[in-house]
Amino acid sequence: MTLAAYREKMRELPLVSLFCSCILPQSRDASADQKEVGVVDLNLCNIRHMEVIELSKRSSGQAFEVILKPPSFDGGPELRATTPPRQKPSLEEIQKKLDAAQERRKCQEAELLRHLAVRREHEREVAQKALTKERQEHRADADKEQRQMHVNATQERLHVEDKHCVEVS
Repeated sequence: MTLAAYREKMRELPLVSLFCSCILPQSRDASADQKEVGVVDLNLCNIRHMEVIELSKRSSGQAFEVILKPPSFDGGPELRATTPPRQKPSLEEIQKKLDAAQERRKCQEAELLRHLAVRREHEREVAQKALTKERQEHRADADKEQRQMHVNATQERLHVEDKHCVEVS
């Protein structure tokens, strides 16, 4: 594989094109100097922060394994993230923030009280419905008993009249 073809192949890989801006044209071992000019040894080729190893040659092409190495910070400038100094807030700003926080607390408390009132009202309505239903059931039972007593009294009266009719006749 020629160096130009190898470079094109490497540029097709998105990680390689992102992490590597150029490919070292020289091989690191001395045996590469004896090889044909423009040919890169793909068995083990180190490129700055990555290592490319040829896995196998196939009729459809070649397979490569790309190993990314962690960046080393040896000898590089030490970067520290610093934030710009903050201005000290004035008493007026602090008081405004405290007032706003107090107002938010009052609003949250009022919202909570409204929610609790709605919930209490709902519970009251549910209890009232249950009590009303219980009263209706009790009234229905009482009406049923009264009706049964009335039917029994009527039957008893008819029974007495039938006995009287039998005695008279």
